[in-house]
Amino acid sequence: MIEGNDGGACVSCNGGQTWSSIYNQPTAQFYRIDTDNQYPYRVYATQQDNTTISVPSAAAWGAITLGDCTYPGTGESGFVAVHPEDPNIVYCGAIGSSPGGAGALQRYDHRTGQIQLVNVWPEASLGIAPKDMRYRFAWTFPIVFSPHDSGILYAGGNHVFRSRDEGMSWEEISPDLSLNDITRQGLSGGDITHENARAEVHATCASLAPSPHRRGEIWASTDDGFVLVTRDDGRGWQNVTPAGMPELAYIGCVEISPHDVDTIYLAATRYKLADYKPYLFRSTDGGRTFQSINGDFPGGEITRVVRADPARKGLLFVGTEIGVYYSLNDGQSWMRMGGGLPVVPVYDLKIKGTDLVAGTHGRSFWILDDITPLRGLVDGSQESRFFEPRTTVRTKLHFGALRSLRPSGVAHALAPGVGAGIRTFRKPDGTSGREYLDVGENPPNGAIVYYWLDESVSGPVSLAFYHHSGTGIASFRSDDSSLPVVRHPSVRPGLNRFVWDLRYPGPEALDISLAPPRNKPLAERADQPAGPTVVPGQYRVEMSLGSQTMIAEFTVVKDPRLSTTPKDYSQQFELVQELTASLGKVNATVNRIRRLKHRLSVLTGGSEDDKHDLATKAKAVVEKLTALEAILVDIHRESDRDVLRNPAGLNDTLLALISTVSVSDTAPTKSAAAVARETMARVDGEIGKLERLAASEVTAVNRSVIEREVAAASDA
Repeated sequence: MIEGNDGGACVSCNGGQTWSSIYNQPTAQFYRIDTDNQYPYRVYATQQDNTTISVPSAAAWGAITLGDCTYPGTGESGFVAVHPEDPNIVYCGAIGSSPGGAGALQRYDHRTGQIQLVNVWPEASLGIAPKDMRYRFAWTFPIVFSPHDSGILYAGGNHVFRSRDEGMSWEEISPDLSLNDITRQGLSGGDITHENARAEVHATCASLAPSPHRRGEIWASTDDGFVLVTRDDGRGWQNVTPAGMPELAYIGCVEISPHDVDTIYLAATRYKLADYKPYLFRSTDGGRTFQSINGDFPGGEITRVVRADPARKGLLFVGTEIGVYYSLNDGQSWMRMGGGLPVVPVYDLKIKGTDLVAGTHGRSFWILDDITPLRGLVDGSQESRFFEPRTTVRTKLHFGALRSLRPSGVAHALAPGVGAGIRTFRKPDGTSGREYLDVGENPPNGAIVYYWLDESVSGPVSLAFYHHSGTGIASFRSDDSSLPVVRHPSVRPGLNRFVWDLRYPGPEALDISLAPPRNKPLAERADQPAGPTVVPGQYRVEMSLGSQTMIAEFTVVKDPRLSTTPKDYSQQFELVQELTASLGKVNATVNRIRRLKHRLSVLTGGSEDDKHDLATKAKAVVEKLTALEAILVDIHRESDRDVLRNPAGLNDTLLALISTVSVSDTAPTKSAAAVARETMARVDGEIGKLERLAASEVTAVNRSVIEREVAAASDA
């Protein structure tokens, strides 16, 4: 049996005796969202029939688990507002999931885990008609901080209220702003069922927007069709409702342009009145007049929220009943966003830096990691172009992150002790895809490079990354067959994305074709180690497209939570670079030894009685080469996981040292540096032995072979 509810779906396989959880599926229903100023930033929302939740935008495990989430309050309804300077303090509307009477408003302190009720007016409300209450607060009543003073908090019922002491006291700073139709404020069940669960309160504020440009200017909208503004901190209010706004519209969002003090956007809907038209408006004169910006917006799409990009004027986003639409020209024309966002109601949107965050009603949070290319397309040009990458944070994941993933199939852990389900599968283009079953997806860990190709482009694309000094670091070409498919820059018309992992090339690899035959391993081969990570600083990327080269510069910065200095990063980089080079020398030397052994093996079939026979000499050299090889690598190892039966080779020691030095963004310890120097010296010593052996005994065998061939030729 399958049972559906506001949290998702529960499954019973035994006739209802036990049921599965709703917490293994991303089906939360969010109302309004907020973000904080931490790194990684966290996203907050109230969720229907559940609690307020705080989810990180990225986690050290490589994916985001339920254990990474926190629950700042019990709010199942309404807005959530995080203190701009202290993310430990969160305010949330909690009507329907909290004691305290009307307009339940919670102040949560993460340091103590305590919830304080700071309702504007906590009178009893259950079973009481809204018209009989002193103040009316809707299921989703607005809560917002002043952009000018983080000590000021606003809340919106049928009046607007202000607190200057974190909710300990409130002052009424507006009259009743609603239509205040008493006939619409009775018991929700009518005369048959006298019921009021506080979810059906009408004639209240739906949105509050203090102006980020002018102190004392506050915009408000109502759920029954009004838009109002005060420019004197609440002493006087003006009704500026657009002439084209239909009556009783739910005006869910007032958005003030980040670029122009007098440009205001509105999003409204009347779906509760069976009117499914979009209602989008813009004023460029501070609300004196409004114009519709529906443009070519689909006629049957309800519009819940509109957001203006803070970086590029004219870039707008709208949340609807089925997803997100965007405009590159301030609402003249609209396009629906793809990118994997499911068909789902989008109740709220936030722009955090270069990310677009969506709160959905039924499919949890979604983040579009980088809207940089949309900002670059605002000018309307469709020619091939290269977008400047956003600033990249050098991020270090947990050393065990995603180690349990399989080439195909389901992994049930992100790291030791961290349960999660991720299914890996092969895409038609040969790349590997992941389906995150019960965890959130991390953003790409690296520099995101976007480029736009017009329809005429067919030739190869190459991307090359450089330090600002001009030193080359890494390059990738779309037609390079030596690279895995995932490292090929794509060549398709329109927008393309490439993620550079900020790594230098790895060491020369062992040539598997030269290795002795082994039993078929049960474990997959480990990935080849990458090179060192670039240090924070300035970099550039060059895109070559035929004869055309485009250049963009970008910055790599350190994790803001760290105290690591430039000297620390430099010391770590230099040592990892040396260890990587040493590992490359080990692998190159082993490849050389194996090639020598293969050539000598053809000479070892002669008589064993004659100690001076060529075969005996060749066999003796092979034994010495094998002894050297056994110091450099474990020659008895059957697979990459077969590490317990025999002593580690120098390559294992180098790999362990690379992990030791680079597992965190810190300078190497003195002990690690000392062991590294000692190990690299041992590597050089063993390579020196090979050089001497090759110059003496191997050369002698080669000379004997030549002499024997000359003698044989003379006899002939």
